Amino acid sequence: MKISNTYLQLGTAFSESINPLPVADPHLLLWNLSLADQLALSQGLPDNENALAQLFSGNDLLPEASPIACVYAGHQFGQFNPQLGDGRAHLLCEFVDDHQQRWDLQLKGSGPTRYSRRGDGRCALGPAIREYLMSEALHALGVPTTRCLAVVTTGETVYRDLPKPGAVVTRIASSHIRVGSFQYFAAKGDVVSLKTLTDYTIDRHFPTLKAAANPVLELLGAVMDKQVTLIVEWMRIGFIHGVMNTDNTAISGETIDFGPCAMLGIYHPGTVYSSIDSGGRYAFGAQPSICRWNMARLAEALLPLIDEDQDKALAQAEALIADFSPRFEQAYQTMLGAKLGLDEIQQTDVALITELLEQMQEQQLDYTQTFHQLTRSLTEQQIATKLQDTLGNWYGQWRQRIGNDSKQQQAAQALMQQSNPVVIPRNHHVEAVLQACELTNSSAPADALLKVLRSPYQMLAETADYQDLPTDNDRHYQTFCGT
Repeated sequence: MKISNTYLQLGTAFSESINPLPVADPHLLLWNLSLADQLALSQGLPDNENALAQLFSGNDLLPEASPIACVYAGHQFGQFNPQLGDGRAHLLCEFVDDHQQRWDLQLKGSGPTRYSRRGDGRCALGPAIREYLMSEALHALGVPTTRCLAVVTTGETVYRDLPKPGAVVTRIASSHIRVGSFQYFAAKGDVVSLKTLTDYTIDRHFPTLKAAANPVLELLGAVMDKQVTLIVEWMRIGFIHGVMNTDNTAISGETIDFGPCAMLGIYHPGTVYSSIDSGGRYAFGAQPSICRWNMARLAEALLPLIDEDQDKALAQAEALIADFSPRFEQAYQTMLGAKLGLDEIQQTDVALITELLEQMQEQQLDYTQTFHQLTRSLTEQQIATKLQDTLGNWYGQWRQRIGNDSKQQQAAQALMQQSNPVVIPRNHHVEAVLQACELTNSSAPADALLKVLRSPYQMLAETADYQDLPTDNDRHYQTFCGT
């Protein structure tokens, strides 16, 4: 492994150098061997579970590691906090894989830092396993995401609402630069550090922009494009992030922070499962508008660098932010069209798509199952007949739009099979696995679910075990922040 820490080199204004706090009795519970192999990490790590547990609990460090806790600000549920930061995480180092891609290696739950705000710096086992399960599921579903390399139990108790077994989770990310990272320096009026961060971000994530006439404005546009792609993919699979604060919005366009996340069951754009989102700010259907709001906050932070004339800077930034909604809508309609087997959206297709979503909401139909059944209905008459009864005239109009030619139907079904998963990480199955792992201190329940989640577009022998809907349709389901 080629290990470094270029973020540390930005200076003390950006982070605190601090080692993880050792834990009492670390044991490796989950190890992502395929990810380690993919990133060529296995070559530089010990082939020994005890040694890996020591490393990924923070008890031992890689020789070249220089752990830091990063500082950032953020809007949390619309309220600005000028200083947040890694209160229970340590960025151990960066490494470069065989494809010359740079990655962050971060521990979460590894002890308090300057930014802990009276927190204990620890993570409970349940949230650690949730992040591992959900990030692996999203990766397999084709959604940009950070991933987990390991979950290590600590042999210690974490106190939340109840005593919980503790854990440390290892996260792999393209970087941990957030919208809130820029907001921190903008709020302080530290334009020098803001420019340092911006130059670093362009160099690390968008190097082709360095030759642009206005690299900072182009950076804003590039980040917007990545966020549009991310949110469209969330909407495609029914993912609800639950806490889309600006400090949880990664510049890389990867999903980050899986605390109160959940999956949509019965289709309704107002669906909220997070216990801390009482106002529905981050509801399923609100995610596009919140993303636009977050991009506007990034634009505000970058204004001093876009143009020395702040009126000109504001005009350019506003024009770009105004373009967010058209960019998103085009990508969103294209995505929904693909879920319906339409490789090219016509004007009349928008009404067809809208009517389906309205019927799904009115009839309280499951999001994933409905699209899966539509996919199968192109070749299975029994399902087609059932959907004709459920969706009425709409189903006939859709079949007519697909066309009667067998080649047209085959092409449509192939596109739908790529867009519509046969299985998702259903909330009740995730919760059952978390409870079973906590009770047994074993990875077996998680391993069984992961086998299915890593092949979400294929019917394995075990897939049917995880396709059922919850008995109460998640009516009383709630997720909770891990802190």
